[in-house]
Amino acid sequence: MIKAKIAVIIPALNEEKSIELVVRDIPKNLVSEIVVVDNGSTDSTAIKARTIGAKVVEEPRQGYGRACKAGIRYLETAPPSIVVFLDADYSDYPADMRHLVQPIIDDNADLVLGSRLKQKADDDSLELHVTAANRFFSKLINLLYGINLTDLGPFRAIRWDVLTQLNMCTETYGWSSEMIVKAAKKKFNIVEIPMKYRRRIGKSKISGSFRGSLKAALHILYNIIKYRF
Repeated sequence: MIKAKIAVIIPALNEEKSIELVVRDIPKNLVSEIVVVDNGSTDSTAIKARTIGAKVVEEPRQGYGRACKAGIRYLETAPPSIVVFLDADYSDYPADMRHLVQPIIDDNADLVLGSRLKQKADDDSLELHVTAANRFFSKLINLLYGINLTDLGPFRAIRWDVLTQLNMCTETYGWSSEMIVKAAKKKFNIVEIPMKYRRRIGKSKISGSFRGSLKAALHILYNIIKYRF
């Protein structure tokens, strides 16, 4: 049986079509709090998140990293033992959170990453350029940091005390890669487990455009190199 205080942070920008589904599917008997960070939405994302029972934190300055940090600041008043980061687009399966946190509960991991590339996902759930980029950056991290990853997926769980030691800085793209390389450099135990994945609801703010994809790739590459040397 899982016995830990677990909080979920869900950064969200204009995800009114999916946010209720995401919050609904989170195992309520597993988590102590669900925090949706409204990252400057112009639709009804915040209203729908509150209606279904999530705590909504406002971070009007757009940026994935800013949203994650706003959620962390909110949790500082009553810290959990584990934090789960989950996207708001319903591409992941929130119910699989049980598997994600179990290695931490069993004291076998400090950071657990859900890999979308360890098993076959739904057809066309990940664009080819996203798959290729994740494989490339995973191999680069493996080479430079001596770990063994297949994906940089955002669905992840981390010990609160480990998260606070990473001193996360990234405010826009590259948050996920920064967490991985900093944890690897500090020799924390990183475990990767396969996770189901499906086509997201709506258009991605990053991979949905060439400009967004390029910016994300440059930020990821910058973080991988910056924290290695």
